[in-house]
Amino acid sequence: MMAGKKTLKASVIIPAYNSMATIQASIEAVLGQVYDGETELIVVDDGSVDGTAGIVQHYPKARYIYQKNQGPASARNRGALEASGDILIFTDSDCCPEQGWVRGMSEAFRDESVGVAAGSYGIANPHEPLARIIHKEIRFRHLNLMSKYPKAFGSYNFAIRTELFRRLNGFNASYRRASGEDNDLSYRVLQSGLKILFLKNMCVAHYHQSKLDRYLMEQYRHGFWRARLYLDHSAMVLGDDYTFWKDILEVPLVLLHGVFLLNLSMLSMLLWGFIVFELGAGIGMVGWSIDGLLAGVVIWLRAFARTAGAVSGGVFFLQLRIIKGKKS
Repeated sequence: MMAGKKTLKASVIIPAYNSMATIQASIEAVLGQVYDGETELIVVDDGSVDGTAGIVQHYPKARYIYQKNQGPASARNRGALEASGDILIFTDSDCCPEQGWVRGMSEAFRDESVGVAAGSYGIANPHEPLARIIHKEIRFRHLNLMSKYPKAFGSYNFAIRTELFRRLNGFNASYRRASGEDNDLSYRVLQSGLKILFLKNMCVAHYHQSKLDRYLMEQYRHGFWRARLYLDHSAMVLGDDYTFWKDILEVPLVLLHGVFLLNLSMLSMLLWGFIVFELGAGIGMVGWSIDGLLAGVVIWLRAFARTAGAVSGGVFFLQLRIIKGKKS
């Protein structure tokens, strides 16, 4: 409800790409929500070549829309264009919203100053060690760093006023991969003068990555697109509520390894010091346990992957802007 006036119609939008392994559970979790108002579910298939279409079309209450592969930002925009709700609620095809999710997200808009309601993560695969570590770190950040009115939200779990989303022209679809497009929209929401409200107990159970090589590739991608994000929003280069000083310090620490390549004693000291630093961070966020120690190793490796992505992205996007500048 909004300002005690009416029950809002909610449009739940799920972008999907080759999601046959998880989309059924996601759809059933959405359709199983109990909500006093009207809801609709829209699944936008972003060019899947697996059995995603057949699974979605098995559910008559889920509206299926197909488009050629253009990335998740574009798929979400397409869903929003087709939606008829007062609010748009987004989650991903590998996420299963917990009961009360639609109701809790919609109630946030009783406050007219709130433009976005943002939720948190649960975990759908706690038996996987890496997934469990990733989840514990995320929850630490959400519970200890995120304020009531944060500067950013994640595209996997948020609701936004339909009018606001359309006024801001939705996601910037030039962010072709799943990285940075949600932060970009977050910053534009704040610039509009409305608030982001963080609802830490409104969770979607997520299948976190369970393979280390794939996780590090994802982190490289995040670093790559983060370079683009900071070129677009330079005022946010020192981080938002989710990131903190450790994340910022990691970049120069990783780059220092290159400086000391010809000085093996200094390189060794830096290397071991950095490992100890990240082990402490892992234990601090995940807890004094085997998971905490493993988290330290994962965070250490992640720092190199992210920094490599950020350097590559910085070079790529700066060159792109220089070329565009010469053409204009």
